[in-house]
Amino acid sequence: MPMPPFLRSLLAAAAVAALLAACRPVTPDAQAPAASDLSRPALAVQVLTGHMRSGDLAAFARDAVPPALHARLQLAWRAGDTRWPLDELPFSEQLPQVLEALAADDAETALVAGFDRQFAGSAREIRAAAATMGMFGVQYVEHQGDFSDSERDHYAQLVSAVAQWAAQAPLTDRERARAAIMRLSAAARATGAVSAEDIAAAGMEASLGRIGAFTLEARAVLAGYGLDLDAAFDSVEASLQVQQGDRATVRLRYVLAGGAIDTVVDMERIDGRWYLADYLRHARAAAGTVELPADPPPAPGTPPTPVAAP
Repeated sequence: MPMPPFLRSLLAAAAVAALLAACRPVTPDAQAPAASDLSRPALAVQVLTGHMRSGDLAAFARDAVPPALHARLQLAWRAGDTRWPLDELPFSEQLPQVLEALAADDAETALVAGFDRQFAGSAREIRAAAATMGMFGVQYVEHQGDFSDSERDHYAQLVSAVAQWAAQAPLTDRERARAAIMRLSAAARATGAVSAEDIAAAGMEASLGRIGAFTLEARAVLAGYGLDLDAAFDSVEASLQVQQGDRATVRLRYVLAGGAIDTVVDMERIDGRWYLADYLRHARAAAGTVELPADPPPAPGTPPTPVAAP
């Protein structure tokens, strides 16, 4: 059974929010560290979590990698070579098409009609599909794919939790689906043009700003289906396990859709700032061989910059 665009959006929002859950979130009422404080492993994770809570994907991208790597990613983005950090999302390659389908003039009518064709009377099949997704999803992340040991452990638990939620969620409820489509369509239209060409032309910072606002609405819609990601964030506990020089591990524990998640993430320190090692690995691969342009040579006749005496 093909998955309709609005449901792909729901599951993508669920997965990305869950994958980035790292420690107790930053809220206006909390005594939270400054957004730039990456001086300790747990604080660095907390900063990223705070950005995801607020839907600020651009700030997440800035703090997830060192400045030089961030600049290389911006160049690769404009060249169309990467969509990091959106590449971390499920269905990331289909994201422009999903948003365009939701933003179309007749989206509400067309998507509700598609829902009726595909989901009417299919509650049993949906539950069976969710169970199958969980079983094969866990097998895949445990044995295939380019995952670190930490990712395999974490993602297998996440797939199981989301599959259990999907098996019980009211995904075939027509009125609930209609309301979800209305909200997501409005949010997609507010996002603006999101074709592959538009995303490249706008650049990483602007595009992430627009898409981040959409993910907030998608998260609110998910709550209406019983997947309360705010509660998942609030349940997170983080503790430093080991720190040796510029390497560290942080233990993460939280509850997602009634399932207990317990895993560890690897951290790496660069120039005094801590970063999630897996995000660094993915970002470096996304930047590829892109190099920052060299400083232009001085104009003819320009005197050399004086150097202070030692």
